Amino acid sequence: MPNLAPFSLERAVSAVERVRTRLLKAAAALNSAGVPYAVAGGNAVALWVSRVDETAVRNTQDVDVLVRRADFDRVRAALESAGFTYRHVAGIDAFLDSATAKPRDAVRVVFAMERVRPHEPACNPDVTESEDAGLYRVLSLAALVQIKLTAFRDKDRVHLRDLIGVGLVDAGWLSRLPTPLAERLRQLLETPDG
Repeated sequence: MPNLAPFSLERAVSAVERVRTRLLKAAAALNSAGVPYAVAGGNAVALWVSRVDETAVRNTQDVDVLVRRADFDRVRAALESAGFTYRHVAGIDAFLDSATAKPRDAVRVVFAMERVRPHEPACNPDVTESEDAGLYRVLSLAALVQIKLTAFRDKDRVHLRDLIGVGLVDAGWLSRLPTPLAERLRQLLETPDG
């Protein structure tokens, strides 16, 4: 069993704030460098959910950004110039808060128009499938749902249930999705509690 620190609401709030700061710092660096990107992953889900019901927002531990592979050198230069440290860990390109940071303290790169794993039923969308949210760009709801249905890991199913729970995704989506993704969504709609 790991060493347990005392209970601390302040540490819990600090963890959320570090993710927020990391997202804004990465977005500012990419915006400044003119690199096309979109916030993806749990932060994108939280941003969409918060538009409907901020009490339904789920915290996430890292920052995912969707970028084009052709822009990776520019992404790396921009994030390193902002103080992030590049690491390729377990097949993932990540930019850690510092050289001594944990792998969770990172901006993780997801490549647009590629499959993350070869067996996935669809490629990631392009960065153009995003919306301007002021200080950053965030995946459009359709692109976010596509990525989450494609990956379909436990956390992706939880994120999709969050979107369903606030009414952003419903049975009306089934006809808009390719068959494999529609079947995955149907499964979630039929088992809302897992």
